Amino acid sequence: MKTQNLKAKVKTERYGFTIAEMLVVVVIIALIASVGGGIYVGTYKRMLVEKAARDFVLAAKYARIMAIERQKPYKIKLGVADAANNGFGLVIDEFNQETEQTEQVIVRDLYFKPVEFTGDVKFEGIQITPAGWEAATETDEAREIVFSPGGTADSAVIQIGDGKNHYTISISAATGRATMYFGTAEKLKEEAKIGTIDLDQEL
Repeated sequence: MKTQNLKAKVKTERYGFTIAEMLVVVVIIALIASVGGGIYVGTYKRMLVEKAARDFVLAAKYARIMAIERQKPYKIKLGVADAANNGFGLVIDEFNQETEQTEQVIVRDLYFKPVEFTGDVKFEGIQITPAGWEAATETDEAREIVFSPGGTADSAVIQIGDGKNHYTISISAATGRATMYFGTAEKLKEEAKIGTIDLDQEL
Protein backbone atom coordinates (compact mmCIF):
# COMPACT_ATOMS: atom_id res chain seq x y z
CA MET A 1 0.00 0.00 0.00
CA LYS A 2 2.81 2.34 0.89
CA THR A 3 4.53 1.53 -2.41
CA GLN A 4 1.41 2.44 -4.40
CA ASN A 5 1.01 5.72 -2.52
CA LEU A 6 4.68 6.54 -3.19
CA LYS A 7 4.27 5.84 -6.95
CA ALA A 8 1.14 7.96 -7.09
CA LYS A 9 2.96 10.79 -5.32
CA VAL A 10 5.90 10.59 -7.74
CA LYS A 11 3.52 10.62 -10.74
CA THR A 12 1.79 13.74 -9.51
CA GLU A 13 5.12 15.55 -9.09
CA ARG A 14 6.23 14.89 -12.68
CA TYR A 15 5.22 17.49 -15.28
CA GLY A 16 6.01 18.39 -18.94
CA PHE A 17 6.57 21.71 -20.71
CA THR A 18 3.78 24.23 -20.53
CA ILE A 19 2.43 25.84 -23.70
CA ALA A 20 3.98 29.17 -22.68
CA GLU A 21 7.44 27.61 -22.36
CA MET A 22 7.12 25.90 -25.71
CA LEU A 23 6.03 29.15 -27.38
CA VAL A 24 9.05 30.97 -25.90
CA VAL A 25 11.39 28.31 -27.33
CA VAL A 26 9.70 28.52 -30.76
CA VAL A 27 9.99 32.34 -30.77
CA ILE A 28 13.70 32.18 -29.85
CA ILE A 29 14.39 29.65 -32.62
CA ALA A 30 12.47 31.80 -35.13
CA LEU A 31 14.47 34.91 -34.14
CA ILE A 32 17.79 33.08 -34.50
CA ALA A 33 16.71 31.69 -37.88
CA SER A 34 15.59 35.10 -39.18
CA VAL A 35 18.84 36.78 -38.12
CA GLY A 36 20.88 33.98 -39.66
CA GLY A 37 18.79 34.08 -42.84
CA GLY A 38 19.22 37.86 -43.15
CA ILE A 39 22.98 37.55 -42.78
CA TYR A 40 23.04 34.75 -45.36
CA VAL A 41 20.99 36.72 -47.91
CA GLY A 42 23.17 39.82 -47.44
CA THR A 43 26.35 37.80 -47.83
CA TYR A 44 25.00 36.00 -50.88
CA LYS A 45 24.09 39.28 -52.61
CA ARG A 46 27.52 40.71 -51.87
CA MET A 47 29.12 37.55 -53.28
CA LEU A 48 27.16 37.97 -56.53
CA VAL A 49 28.46 41.54 -56.94
CA GLU A 50 32.02 40.47 -56.09
CA LYS A 51 31.86 37.58 -58.57
CA ALA A 52 30.67 39.93 -61.33
CA ALA A 53 33.53 42.36 -60.56
CA ARG A 54 36.10 39.53 -60.50
CA ASP A 55 34.78 38.22 -63.83
CA PHE A 56 35.24 41.70 -65.29
CA VAL A 57 38.83 41.92 -64.02
CA LEU A 58 39.60 38.46 -65.45
CA ALA A 59 38.10 39.52 -68.80
CA ALA A 60 40.31 42.63 -68.81
CA LYS A 61 43.42 40.56 -68.05
CA TYR A 62 42.54 38.06 -70.75
CA ALA A 63 41.83 40.82 -73.29
CA ARG A 64 45.19 42.45 -72.56
CA ILE A 65 47.14 39.19 -72.88
CA MET A 66 45.39 38.17 -76.10
CA ALA A 67 45.79 41.61 -77.68
CA ILE A 68 49.55 41.45 -77.08
CA GLU A 69 49.84 37.78 -78.08
CA ARG A 70 47.77 37.98 -81.27
CA GLN A 71 48.82 41.55 -82.10
CA LYS A 72 45.28 42.72 -82.69
CA PRO A 73 42.91 44.82 -80.56
CA TYR A 74 40.57 43.05 -78.15
CA LYS A 75 37.55 44.85 -76.72
CA ILE A 76 35.38 44.42 -73.64
CA LYS A 77 31.90 45.30 -74.84
CA LEU A 78 29.41 46.18 -72.11
CA GLY A 79 25.93 44.80 -72.62
CA VAL A 80 26.96 42.12 -75.11
CA ALA A 81 25.47 39.34 -72.98
CA ASP A 82 22.23 41.20 -72.34
CA ALA A 83 21.07 44.47 -73.84
CA ALA A 84 19.58 45.50 -70.48
CA ASN A 85 22.89 46.67 -68.98
CA ASN A 86 23.30 43.24 -67.52
CA GLY A 87 26.53 41.69 -68.75
CA PHE A 88 29.62 41.97 -70.93
CA GLY A 89 31.78 40.04 -73.35
CA LEU A 90 34.94 40.17 -75.41
CA VAL A 91 34.80 41.07 -79.08
CA ILE A 92 37.37 41.23 -81.87
CA ASP A 93 37.19 42.56 -85.42
CA GLU A 94 37.41 39.78 -87.99
CA PHE A 95 37.33 40.01 -91.78
CA ASN A 96 34.39 38.11 -93.28
CA GLN A 97 35.44 36.72 -96.66
CA GLU A 98 31.84 36.12 -97.77
CA THR A 99 30.67 39.70 -97.19
CA GLU A 100 34.17 41.19 -97.64
CA GLN A 101 33.59 43.36 -94.59
CA THR A 102 35.08 43.59 -91.12
CA GLU A 103 32.67 42.37 -88.45
CA GLN A 104 32.71 42.22 -84.68
CA VAL A 105 32.88 38.64 -83.44
CA ILE A 106 32.05 37.66 -79.86
CA VAL A 107 34.89 35.69 -78.27
CA ARG A 108 33.80 32.27 -77.03
CA ASP A 109 36.64 29.91 -76.30
CA LEU A 110 37.98 27.57 -73.65
CA TYR A 111 39.06 30.47 -71.40
CA PHE A 112 36.30 33.02 -71.82
CA LYS A 113 32.59 33.24 -72.58
CA PRO A 114 30.23 36.25 -72.36
CA VAL A 115 29.18 36.98 -68.78
CA GLU A 116 25.59 37.68 -67.77
CA PHE A 117 24.97 39.18 -64.34
CA THR A 118 22.60 37.43 -61.93
CA GLY A 119 20.24 38.87 -59.32
CA ASP A 120 20.13 42.67 -59.07
CA VAL A 121 23.74 43.10 -60.23
CA LYS A 122 24.28 45.70 -62.96
CA PHE A 123 26.64 48.40 -64.19
CA GLU A 124 26.04 51.38 -61.88
CA GLY A 125 28.61 53.68 -63.40
CA ILE A 126 30.64 53.67 -66.60
CA GLN A 127 33.38 56.11 -67.53
CA ILE A 128 35.54 55.18 -70.51
CA THR A 129 38.15 57.51 -71.94
CA PRO A 130 39.33 56.30 -75.36
CA ALA A 131 42.92 57.24 -76.23
CA GLY A 132 42.94 60.81 -77.54
CA TRP A 133 39.21 61.38 -76.87
CA GLU A 134 37.07 63.01 -74.22
CA ALA A 135 35.51 60.86 -71.52
CA ALA A 136 32.55 58.77 -72.62
CA THR A 137 29.62 58.22 -70.32
CA GLU A 138 27.14 55.41 -69.85
CA THR A 139 24.66 57.21 -72.12
CA ASP A 140 26.89 56.80 -75.15
CA GLU A 141 26.04 54.05 -77.62
CA ALA A 142 29.58 52.69 -77.91
CA ARG A 143 30.42 51.14 -74.56
CA GLU A 144 33.62 49.22 -75.13
CA ILE A 145 37.12 49.24 -73.70
CA VAL A 146 39.82 48.66 -76.29
CA PHE A 147 43.03 46.79 -75.39
CA SER A 148 45.78 47.47 -77.93
CA PRO A 149 48.59 45.16 -79.12
CA GLY A 150 51.11 47.48 -77.43
CA GLY A 151 49.78 46.65 -73.95
CA THR A 152 47.87 49.90 -73.46
CA ALA A 153 44.10 50.33 -73.18
CA ASP A 154 41.33 52.86 -72.96
CA SER A 155 41.24 54.38 -69.50
CA ALA A 156 38.12 53.19 -67.70
CA VAL A 157 36.38 53.30 -64.33
CA ILE A 158 33.52 50.80 -64.08
CA GLN A 159 31.24 50.49 -61.05
CA ILE A 160 29.31 47.25 -60.59
CA GLY A 161 26.73 46.83 -57.85
CA ASP A 162 23.23 45.95 -56.74
CA GLY A 163 22.24 49.18 -54.99
CA LYS A 164 23.78 48.19 -51.63
CA ASN A 165 27.06 46.50 -52.50
CA HIS A 166 29.49 48.17 -54.88
CA TYR A 167 32.78 47.24 -56.54
CA THR A 168 34.80 49.52 -58.80
CA ILE A 169 37.24 48.40 -61.48
CA SER A 170 39.88 50.82 -62.72
CA ILE A 171 41.76 50.14 -65.97
CA SER A 172 45.04 51.98 -66.47
CA ALA A 173 45.53 53.52 -69.91
CA ALA A 174 49.33 53.31 -69.70
CA THR A 175 49.57 49.61 -68.85
CA GLY A 176 46.13 48.15 -69.64
CA ARG A 177 46.01 46.57 -66.19
CA ALA A 178 42.76 46.28 -64.21
CA THR A 179 42.46 46.79 -60.46
CA MET A 180 39.38 45.98 -58.36
CA TYR A 181 38.28 47.99 -55.31
CA PHE A 182 35.43 47.59 -52.84
CA GLY A 183 33.24 50.69 -52.80
CA THR A 184 31.77 53.27 -55.15
CA ALA A 185 33.84 55.07 -57.78
CA GLU A 186 32.97 58.44 -56.23
CA LYS A 187 34.19 57.41 -52.78
CA LEU A 188 37.39 55.92 -54.18
CA LYS A 189 38.11 59.09 -56.18
CA GLU A 190 37.71 61.13 -52.99
CA GLU A 191 40.21 58.80 -51.30
CA ALA A 192 42.49 59.16 -54.38
CA LYS A 193 42.62 55.41 -54.86
CA ILE A 194 41.63 55.73 -58.51
CA GLY A 195 42.34 58.43 -61.05
CA THR A 196 46.09 58.39 -60.37
CA ILE A 197 48.66 56.18 -62.07
CA ASP A 198 51.66 54.67 -60.31
CA LEU A 199 53.73 53.22 -63.16
CA ASP A 200 56.16 51.50 -60.78
CA GLN A 201 53.27 49.65 -59.13
CA GLU A 202 51.60 48.84 -62.46
CA LEU A 203 54.67 47.37 -64.16
